[in-house]
Amino acid sequence: MTWKLNQEIKKLPSLKNAILVEGLPGIGNVGKIAVDFIIDKINAKKIYDITSNTMPHSVFVNEDNLIDMPCIELYYKKTPGTAPDLLLLSGDVQPTDEIACHEFCNKIIEIASKFKIKEIITIGGIGLQDVPKTPKIFCTANDKKIVTKYTKGTKLSNKIYGVVGPIVGASGLLLGLSQKKNIPAIAILAETISHPLYLGIKGSREILKVLIKKLKLKINIKDLDKEIKSLEAEMIQKTEELSQISKETALKKIEGKFGKEVTYIG
Repeated sequence: MTWKLNQEIKKLPSLKNAILVEGLPGIGNVGKIAVDFIIDKINAKKIYDITSNTMPHSVFVNEDNLIDMPCIELYYKKTPGTAPDLLLLSGDVQPTDEIACHEFCNKIIEIASKFKIKEIITIGGIGLQDVPKTPKIFCTANDKKIVTKYTKGTKLSNKIYGVVGPIVGASGLLLGLSQKKNIPAIAILAETISHPLYLGIKGSREILKVLIKKLKLKINIKDLDKEIKSLEAEMIQKTEELSQISKETALKKIEGKFGKEVTYIG
């Protein structure tokens, strides 16, 4: 199994107090919506295309009636003043099995360490049976100090024990593996439902409010509402099948190990 990096820029940037924010497909695509929105609004630049022979054996048909391979992308943004520089991880899919996910997350931490990142933020959804009117947002982390940092002055709750099952996928594993490298990491999760055609935009909006405040982003959250239609068209087409393959594969494996329904993945 291999993870290949295609460098999109000639020279890698030097970043200050950098924070890695991950938002790969998962329940409600909460993380992907949030991170793609940030990438677009701050005009982040792509550093790497990341591909692997462990990705789903499928291709996308694009608007030019040609094909695109599924990939994961890493972007960066240098920010003025005291705001931290950002690394932003998004993509079409995430690894579909345990070994591939461990390899992928170790590779991401290796890359991020070269940029001397100070923190990692992962984003995802908590699957409910019904659509929440006002999604609650929760967090868990590998360090108490980072929990205090992100919950202070926000609606983010760290009372998450018993709310979710195992956090499967990159959103969980990045926290665990980064702990070994002494990198503080936090997962921010929003309530949504786990239907493959449902986009957890309300949950993404609540998480974005936290990120805009804590990362000092100059973004108008109202712009998200204007882009809902284009988001729906693009993301349903790309993630309905491939992300569902990833989720179902991981769910079956984890349910077999824990012997119960898993309420959160990715």
